[in-house]
Amino acid sequence: MKTRLLFLYGTLKRGRSNHAYMRGQRFVAEASTAAHYRLHDMGGYPGMVSAEDGLSITGEIWEVDAEGLARLDELEDIEGGEYVREVIPLLPPHEELRVEGYRYLRSVQGRPDLGTMW
Repeated sequence: MKTRLLFLYGTLKRGRSNHAYMRGQRFVAEASTAAHYRLHDMGGYPGMVSAEDGLSITGEIWEVDAEGLARLDELEDIEGGEYVREVIPLLPPHEELRVEGYRYLRSVQGRPDLGTMW
């Protein structure tokens, strides 16, 4: 069964409110993105956006199977345009891994900046 690596930075992480969506998936490591992103409080969950003045966002790498990926894409409303799943560059020691993550697509204007971690 083909799996993918995903970078998680919010409610899907261990101990967070949506972690049940990760059932049957495998935690790989803690990791940080390259400094290309900003994290904003969207009211109960974070949205990670690309930013010229970006920071390195802290999160987790998970190995996810096809069923898990479909479940997460639905949760993150890929079809509705809230998030896009794309390759996320990571800092060492994970910079060589092909890891995807969910980048927020809607406006973050007026939303609090969360710094490097949710």
